[in-house]
Amino acid sequence: MQPEESGFSSIQMSVDKLASSTVVVVGDLMLDRFVWGEVSRISPEAPVPVVAVNRETSLLGGAANVAHNIISLGGRCLLAGLVGRDSAGESIISMAEQAGIETDAIVSDGFQTTVKTRLVARGQQVARVDREDMRDGASIPDRFMSGLRDAVAVADAIIVSDYNKGVVTSEVMRLLREAAAERDVMILVDPKPSNSAVYGHASLVTPNRKEASALSDIEIADIDSAMKAASIISAKFDIENVLVTMGRDGMVLWRRGMEPFTIPTTAKDVFDVTGAGDTVIALMGMGTASGLSLKQSAMLANIAAGIVVGKVGTATVDMEELNMAVSIHMPG
Repeated sequence: MQPEESGFSSIQMSVDKLASSTVVVVGDLMLDRFVWGEVSRISPEAPVPVVAVNRETSLLGGAANVAHNIISLGGRCLLAGLVGRDSAGESIISMAEQAGIETDAIVSDGFQTTVKTRLVARGQQVARVDREDMRDGASIPDRFMSGLRDAVAVADAIIVSDYNKGVVTSEVMRLLREAAAERDVMILVDPKPSNSAVYGHASLVTPNRKEASALSDIEIADIDSAMKAASIISAKFDIENVLVTMGRDGMVLWRRGMEPFTIPTTAKDVFDVTGAGDTVIALMGMGTASGLSLKQSAMLANIAAGIVVGKVGTATVDMEELNMAVSIHMPG
């Protein structure tokens, strides 16, 4: 399933291979709204800033942002998820289609679409307002399972983007495992610790520091403790590979039967970490789908994450940005 490790000198050539991938993204779909403004005074009613609104924008969030990252890098993406029968759900489908994401496996159902509204002033988040319904996982519609089955039949890799809103269930994961075994492709999971019971036998999980601590029941203070946490997660959930993302401390890639691999961060300025995990798993999925090793994929994911945290809002990376960053951080 995974190629032999190759030298770092080929990493720049690997970027162009990403566009050959067909990735299915499964998970919780969200609409990210941003209210942009300026703060010049404190409210006389409470010790909070008064935001004078200049504009509002909407972006694809959650699993839809993972899909958007794949499209931005030239890959093919089939997106599977649920939205409500409301204006936010319609916006997600419309925006996804305009971006070039295939939406046949998105099903409209009778619940409120998750909307996260962020107030941003002078480039910094001031507050966030969430509107959502917590779905009962037992109520996954049959038509969603049918659409998902059709989507994974053409997958080179399967990404599960779990925000624990009710889409990623044991039934869904069982279908994905069966499809992955038939096609000999990887299942990569961006996890939520509260839903960890369903991730067993996945090919790779990509927890951040906080999530890895929760999954392993140990405090992660440094690279060594991150390696220990990754080994515990692998054994506990029977997952072959674990990529722990650690912000300014970079990443740790743990692979069963191999030496752990550490990657220092390439980020210079961090303005907003919104969606950074989405970018990481998008690159990991595209890399493995394109025939790159996990090590090569992780290096590209690390560079891409360093780009998106330097942007404000739910961001993506395009091929030109990634090529330029690779040439800077890994010349030759």
